[in-house]
Amino acid sequence: MRSWVGPLRAAAASGPCSESGGFRTRFDFGSRDAASWFPGHMAKGLRQMRASLRRADCLVEVHDAHIPLSGRNPVLQEVLGIRPHLLVLNKMDLADPRQQSRVLEQLRQQGCSHVVFTDCQQDGNVKKIVPLVAKLVSSSPRYHRAESIEYSIMVIGVPNVGKSSLINSLRRLHLKKGRATAVGGEPGVTKAVLTQIQVCETPLMYLVDTPGVLPPKLADVETEMKLALCGAIRDHLVGEDIMADYLLYVLNQQQQFGYMERYGLPEASDNIRHVLKYVAVTLGKTQKVKVLTGTGNVNMMMLNYSAAAYEFLRAFRAGRLGRLTLD
Repeated sequence: MRSWVGPLRAAAASGPCSESGGFRTRFDFGSRDAASWFPGHMAKGLRQMRASLRRADCLVEVHDAHIPLSGRNPVLQEVLGIRPHLLVLNKMDLADPRQQSRVLEQLRQQGCSHVVFTDCQQDGNVKKIVPLVAKLVSSSPRYHRAESIEYSIMVIGVPNVGKSSLINSLRRLHLKKGRATAVGGEPGVTKAVLTQIQVCETPLMYLVDTPGVLPPKLADVETEMKLALCGAIRDHLVGEDIMADYLLYVLNQQQQFGYMERYGLPEASDNIRHVLKYVAVTLGKTQKVKVLTGTGNVNMMMLNYSAAAYEFLRAFRAGRLGRLTLD
């Protein structure tokens, strides 16, 4: 976990809001570079995925609806033109529904015409996927797989966007069966290309779960920050301090002030340390600190800002700070 001193010293000097009463119009990332997180299982997974592409009839790319326009892996997109492609924007229940029309139009302009928003916790809209995939496959050449009666679908995407959850949701809907793949809130749960998993009887359809793969180098720091907020990059690689500050910046920019009521702030604030003080007090996040005095060591209870930042991020990921689209 990174130190709070640097990023928060400047914030503390600015007070709850700027002198004009407004909020920051841009976020200062300073001189930091985008983190690189490309562990061995990602490199191995990418090689296996390319090797398995020959056996796939269609690619289902799963991405987080919080960031529908950024963070998609360009390395994965290189192969999308080879096979029919469906983009699934998962976690729609956590994103701003008012942004869906704009997002769809921008994706269409980028050449992505088949898009489905889903909520795999409630199986919302998931029922659209099998008919759409079947239609895409039947209207495209299958080459050497033309005689195969089953459809083989490869599920791809960056880490922690819900690929395994989507497969489990499809099995619940079409086979009335439970979990086939492990899921988790940390990136990197699926670390190997698995065997085919049946998700439907008619048509006979198998999906292949693949590890989440990030590009070896991210485009810019803001893309890194958005991916980290969505859990695609481990928090400690970016720093909970600056992630919490960026989240506060976006919440204020989009006038999502639910954090005020949740943590008891009297007014909206652009000062992350000020906000985290209320988070820590509300949730009882304290830590014992040893202070050296003239009469010896004294244990004092201090607010734990690091723990408060972690809880602030968790609240966003659970949708408790409002439905937010970061792009």
